[in-house]
Amino acid sequence: MPSLTLVEQAECVVLLHGLARRAASMKGMQEALIDHGYLVANIDYPSRTKPIASLAVAVEEGLKECEKAGGGTVHFVTHSLGGILLRHHLSLHSIDHFGRAVMLGPPNHGSEVVDAMRDVPGYVFLNGPAGLELGTDEGSVPLSLGAVHVDVAVIAGTSSINLILSTHLPDPDDGKVSVASARLDGMCAMLQMPVSHPFLMSDKDIISEVISYLSTGEFNSPEAEYPECGHRFQPQM
Repeated sequence: MPSLTLVEQAECVVLLHGLARRAASMKGMQEALIDHGYLVANIDYPSRTKPIASLAVAVEEGLKECEKAGGGTVHFVTHSLGGILLRHHLSLHSIDHFGRAVMLGPPNHGSEVVDAMRDVPGYVFLNGPAGLELGTDEGSVPLSLGAVHVDVAVIAGTSSINLILSTHLPDPDDGKVSVASARLDGMCAMLQMPVSHPFLMSDKDIISEVISYLSTGEFNSPEAEYPECGHRFQPQM
């Protein structure tokens, strides 16, 4: 079920957790956003039970929760698979009042870890149908999705706590997703941070960068990249 917290400011942030996670994994992000005056819809979806096309309904759930709360501009913060759900939705639908999105460790070009692990006993049990769709082969959903045409920023991790999985990835990587895979055609900003994949959504420095980008369209870090982007969000004055 969605978890919505109401605050005064009529800007709403939809949170979409990653594969084999729950909404609770985004709790720290949720609380920080609330402290900065945002409405927050922290969506819990069954990431291990359905394919990506079915899971993408979570985006619509978030939009409905924001509308119910009276929010105007809608932002997104996603972790891993959550970013692919947003891309899938955007490939089929436009979103009214779309503001900005920050994707944390999204496998936008698939993950070689999936290619290496898909036939390992227990992989499907732990990761479900969606986990099989995140590789780099012909069945890759991320590779079937096109460029984005809204204001999206990406934060990619460069530190790994699983060196075995990292052997399957081009360096640098976060243990699950490489920086190269996190990059996205049409993105408006990119930032690399020395954080491992499981902690991207809870790292305090990353949370601070997320809030900075949602608020201003820029990261705090001078290391951020800003590709040419013709669809940056311009808030109404």
